[in-house]
Amino acid sequence: MEHLGHHSRPGSLERLGLTGASRVYWNLTTAELYTEAIKRDEGLLAHLGPLVVDTGLYTGRSPKDKFIVKDATSAKEVNWGSINQPMSPKQFSRLKAALLEAAGGRDLFVQDLFVGAHPDYRVPLRVITQLAWHGLFARNLFIRPTPKSRKDYPEPLYTVIALPSLKADPQTMGTRSETVIAMNLSEKLVLIGSTAYAGEIKKAVFSLLNYELPFKGVLPMHCSANVGPDNDVALFFGLSGTGKTTLSATAGRTLIGDDEHGWAEAGIFNFEGGCYAKIEHLSAQAEPEIYQTTRRFGTVLENVVLDPETRRVDLNDTSKTQNTRAAYPISHISNASLTGFAGQPSDVVFLTADAFGVLPPIARLSYEQALYYFLSGYTAKVAGTERGVSEPQATFSTCFGAPFMPIRPSVYADLLGRNLRRHDTSVWLVNTGWTGGPYGTGERMPIAYTRAMIRAALDDRLDKVAYRRDNLFGLAIPESCPDVPNTILDPQQTWSDQEAYHHQAARLAAMFIKNFRQFESDVPAAVKAAGPDLTATP
Repeated sequence: MEHLGHHSRPGSLERLGLTGASRVYWNLTTAELYTEAIKRDEGLLAHLGPLVVDTGLYTGRSPKDKFIVKDATSAKEVNWGSINQPMSPKQFSRLKAALLEAAGGRDLFVQDLFVGAHPDYRVPLRVITQLAWHGLFARNLFIRPTPKSRKDYPEPLYTVIALPSLKADPQTMGTRSETVIAMNLSEKLVLIGSTAYAGEIKKAVFSLLNYELPFKGVLPMHCSANVGPDNDVALFFGLSGTGKTTLSATAGRTLIGDDEHGWAEAGIFNFEGGCYAKIEHLSAQAEPEIYQTTRRFGTVLENVVLDPETRRVDLNDTSKTQNTRAAYPISHISNASLTGFAGQPSDVVFLTADAFGVLPPIARLSYEQALYYFLSGYTAKVAGTERGVSEPQATFSTCFGAPFMPIRPSVYADLLGRNLRRHDTSVWLVNTGWTGGPYGTGERMPIAYTRAMIRAALDDRLDKVAYRRDNLFGLAIPESCPDVPNTILDPQQTWSDQEAYHHQAARLAAMFIKNFRQFESDVPAAVKAAGPDLTATP
């Protein structure tokens, strides 16, 4: 193999069995990766500088094609089921052999990076890709070594190999299709094949951290984070499309990170060095910080529509997918943290896009309710984030990130509960979904109101208002909030058909109760009782 680029490590790929590649490009810069991607017809240079790429058939994650190797260690620790599907060591060995064969004669791109912004938890990561733009994606999303740390860069703890040309064989490898995301937790190796959707790279690394960090007393979280001028830290939990990126990237507060963090004795730290934002219908007025990243050199724009003559992108055209994305280094956000870590959180916000339109736009949760709603992880899957989802669907995703949580949910909940108690953290439930009716009848909650409610919560202004208790869900709802109409705060008042409201509210409450039965044996009675009460008087 011919080794090109910067800071190459001949012999390290050979130890993985990657001996048949043609050329290996090591740690190319952003400009060099642009050059290679455009030269290979992988993408186009758009107006003002972003690189526009198409991910082909897969424009979202493929969770049903994700597997974990079941060996002597993982067999006891992984929460096996429909999400964490087993693959035998023999099947993984066959898959790896097929990958090594598929890599033969190809050019490969290697990026040596880090995950974990805090120096106490930083680990080296190597991402090996077939596509140059995948190398740029990894370079944007993870943490780039400084010249000093590059000099002492060790062999990676984690390795991800993404080869879209690799096609799995369901008969011999135990996969569902030719597409595969296979994680070997013992080898700390991930193999990705037959999909060009770059989000699989990001989430595979997140899953590895979610497996390892709890055993070190660190809570891994699917959340964004920011810090205010008084060093007050806020966390925003939620699935894709609920507003984690948008609501954390706001003027007046410093962005720590937009998606994945750890909560440790030292405080909060970002796992990543970049952001992966949903950008369909992105507005320069409502989301100026994120909007400007779509007009910057270095940003990768996935599956956006490009004017063939002017090369301007149209963020309102979702004809390719509603899951259009921008991948950019966090430094593209002007008010981003330079360190990627901060102190202990004063506030935690659970974001939910309620497709039923019955949850309040904001409610304050008790300690027991915080654990109940964390384990429930209720939201609506937003169109395009996963294959086959064309409109919002009510779903329960444990810990607001079930597809990425390899071990038992109670482990994550126990860590969260310990941290909430220790740091006296306030917890809020915020509905960024529908109001005035369910999806199809009501309207999406105006983002200006959501921002106003969160500002009031983080500034302690909601500590000074009266609250009422919703009997069905048991939630404490503020009766007033600065810059928000009082009628918006009460979801029932936004519905014209009161009978329909009560029907939908009872329907959703029953779904909560049914879903939570899987956790009842693992939680105290007070946590179980913190959920909806169908016997309560409306």
